[in-house]
Amino acid sequence: MDRAFEAALYADTDAALDTGASLLAADPAADAELARRGREFVAGAWRRGWQPADVVRFVRRELEDAHVRLLARLIVEETERATEQPSPSPRWAAQLDEVRALHEPDTAPRTDRFSHATAALELYRLLLRLPTLEPLDRPQGPATTAHHPESRMLTRIRGLLAKAEATDFPEEAEALSAKAQELMARHSIDEALLAARTHAKDAPGACRIGVDPPYETAKAVLLDAVARANRCEAVWNEPLGFSTVVGFEPDLEAVELLFTSLLVQATTAMTKAEAAQRKGGRKRTKTFRQSFLAAYAHRIGDRLAEVAEAQVAETAEAAATGAEDAGDLLPVLAARDVAVRDHFTHMFPDTVTTRVRGVTDAAGWRQGAEAADRAQVGVRPRLP
Repeated sequence: MDRAFEAALYADTDAALDTGASLLAADPAADAELARRGREFVAGAWRRGWQPADVVRFVRRELEDAHVRLLARLIVEETERATEQPSPSPRWAAQLDEVRALHEPDTAPRTDRFSHATAALELYRLLLRLPTLEPLDRPQGPATTAHHPESRMLTRIRGLLAKAEATDFPEEAEALSAKAQELMARHSIDEALLAARTHAKDAPGACRIGVDPPYETAKAVLLDAVARANRCEAVWNEPLGFSTVVGFEPDLEAVELLFTSLLVQATTAMTKAEAAQRKGGRKRTKTFRQSFLAAYAHRIGDRLAEVAEAQVAETAEAAATGAEDAGDLLPVLAARDVAVRDHFTHMFPDTVTTRVRGVTDAAGWRQGAEAADRAQVGVRPRLP
């Protein structure tokens, strides 16, 4: 085992990998130790700040489906064996549920011993080189994998956005998206006021959201716009393919939902616009898509900023007229904004800005901006 690992994991050549895989394939007694060391690599990823969804996303980007299935098995086994560890947070537990869905032993294709050993060593080589990330939430409480179920409000929001993305009728999509945004805003406001009244020890947290190629810069800009509109801060890690979003939990949930929905809407609109362009004889597909998504992200950012400013003005007006809860809301939101910024600065003291490049297609830019104008971002509901 030591010879196989020394040959395969600490050298980058295919010959070294083949040597290590051959040694493991020739010795069936090495299987249990191979799996044990794989679980150690998974546990090492947790210690370096990675979460289940992060590792699965990165392995899926860098390797193949066989490696993802093997990783899912190792994560499940490592979780089941770590009985003395505290229970995972709700977000971590939800990620584990998704990993378990990937781990289906009865349906996994059978492979020969050499192929299996090769896949394991390729996966371990990648896990060994994972960098250290900023730590997010930590497991808390007694040792159990149970977590709080999603609220009925969030379940309803997810349902509305799913219908908005699936319908072929723009008017119906607009109505469904508007209702979803209204519910997200109300949910966030209610949670903020409840935390203030009960003096809850509520503090900002963080989550990572995948930003997948192609055109990931434009997608990261879109995510940043959604985050800022929902009182969060985002920073993009381009080499690892994700953005970290910092904020209070209800707002993090809103960012995940709205970003996903807007990205689906943008992709659908881009595909239709591109098809129309090709019918007209244009074939600059890549530049058209890059320009389309860049314009979409830029225009959505402007629209979301307008919505956020309008909400502040509306809340101030409601406070001036003595509306219920409005007087408490302004200082609560201001305090939460400060807390988010402080937590973000603590996690990421040094950040740099970037810009979208390769935006050269005028038609793509124009149609992307028009699609953003058609996208429903809604407004926060008027306070009672």
